[in-house]
Amino acid sequence: MRYSNKVFDALLVLQCQSGNERAISLLVKRWHIKLCKQAYWCTNDIEVSKDIAQDSWSTIFLKINNLKDPDCFGSWALTIVTRKALDWYRKHSKEVAFYNEYKHQFKEKNTAIIEEESIYKVLKHSIRALSQEQQIVLNLFYLEDYSIKEIGEIIQVPAGTVKSRLFKAREKLKLILKNKNYGQ
Repeated sequence: MRYSNKVFDALLVLQCQSGNERAISLLVKRWHIKLCKQAYWCTNDIEVSKDIAQDSWSTIFLKINNLKDPDCFGSWALTIVTRKALDWYRKHSKEVAFYNEYKHQFKEKNTAIIEEESIYKVLKHSIRALSQEQQIVLNLFYLEDYSIKEIGEIIQVPAGTVKSRLFKAREKLKLILKNKNYGQ
């Protein structure tokens, strides 16, 4: 994440803590899509991710005055969203498993062979084969551009665990793509 964005977000947080409603709307405008994407990575459901992001905003604004370091707003907000999304996933894991099995069976019957899919679809499908922890770490590292230390703070694990998950995710992706004849 760029330093200037962090500074601007920190200023908005300070304004929010002072009660500035314009700063609140700017903060929501800057972060809502990122929070929805983070929730989506955990739930794989667009509507649920929007609900989780909305619920997270209420928690964020209830607790924003307790945020001591405004520079940490991004990781703090993503932590809230991640926790709420993982809580939702735990509560609905049986439903999600049933839906995924149904979707997989339907897809097997009605789709063309994988060589006809774009590389993007193959990569996205391959990433979905990884564990949820690995998907979250890949998303935060490659798509959201967070450092290993920041990712550790967001998902509340040591930096070494983040590095390990990234390494294992890359290795597993290599293996999956190699098995699909996309590797060297």
